[in-house]
Amino acid sequence: MKQVSIRPVWTIQDPEGPALPARLIELLVQVVETGSLLQAARVLGMSYRRAWDVVREGEQLFRTPLMVMERGKGSTLTELGTRIVWADKRIHARLRPALESLSSELAEELRGPLSEGPAVLRIQASHGFAIERLIEQLTRDGLKLAFSYASSSAAAAALREGACDIAGLHIPLGAMEGAALAHYRPWLQGLGLTLVDIATRRQGLMVRAGNPKELYSLADLTRPQVRLINRQSGSGTRLLLEGLLKAQGIVPTDIAGFEHGEYTHAAVAAYVASGMADVGFGLETPARHFKLDFVPIASERYFLLCRDDLVPTPALQEVLASLRSPAFRDTLATLLGYDPTSVGTAMPLHEAYPGLFSDPV
Repeated sequence: MKQVSIRPVWTIQDPEGPALPARLIELLVQVVETGSLLQAARVLGMSYRRAWDVVREGEQLFRTPLMVMERGKGSTLTELGTRIVWADKRIHARLRPALESLSSELAEELRGPLSEGPAVLRIQASHGFAIERLIEQLTRDGLKLAFSYASSSAAAAALREGACDIAGLHIPLGAMEGAALAHYRPWLQGLGLTLVDIATRRQGLMVRAGNPKELYSLADLTRPQVRLINRQSGSGTRLLLEGLLKAQGIVPTDIAGFEHGEYTHAAVAAYVASGMADVGFGLETPARHFKLDFVPIASERYFLLCRDDLVPTPALQEVLASLRSPAFRDTLATLLGYDPTSVGTAMPLHEAYPGLFSDPV
């Protein structure tokens, strides 16, 4: 089974002039990661002399330094070099789920001409780090998948329309549960569905290290000089935040940046870490990855949904076996903010959420 990989490549150049030297951006990224040009060159399999040449070529193009070296202190980037690195991090954080979805789509298109059988499972899911790890494990195990990341609403709609076999959704725990169920009811009501738990996870405020603006609650988002980076409209996380604000009587238009949305949790974290916003709302895992502080606000349940008749099939049983394996539980335990206690538990949707099938008030 062939796999397709797509990676973003970007550059900077003057009109009709030369572009940045090849590998400069990834070299600057590794200087930040390793703290040394020598170590960065080793990571990239590049000679130290060649690494210096690449940096100098970039500095000539910009006509300003990109890096400063001090004896005994390693290598540090200038403000311009740092901004280039953060631009690269934001690009990757923003595009990765979309490119993975496109890769899966292209691989599916190529299976016919390559005489490979079609995917045995189609998964559409709200992007998260647990579902990402599950897809990686199932792919390693040889299960033929076609998957795409989208909002929870889009995943629920695809399941109802028969455009996917498995949908990945998340529902808040506690007071926000009812509002979320009401939102998804039109897509899920009337179907015989089985819910399979993956994890509970924490959502909250992503703030810069040390929380310099002392942002500890949603009410703090309305203070002057506080800029929020939100998730995109229609995402489950945006829906959760809107519900929490409504419950506290906070008007979204009082929050600077509320309408500015990113398409992934990692992109939100990178946006804050790069200094373009003071706070974001999202998952703990990417916040910690980008060395941000995290203020928990709410917990939610991330799960898979499939039609009941899919449960006894070999493909779904393989998914359940992977979820229930000690190796996958250990993988989830490494994700900060995730609790894998119920991973692999399967039950009828009407038992998990009786309120989903009651008449809306």
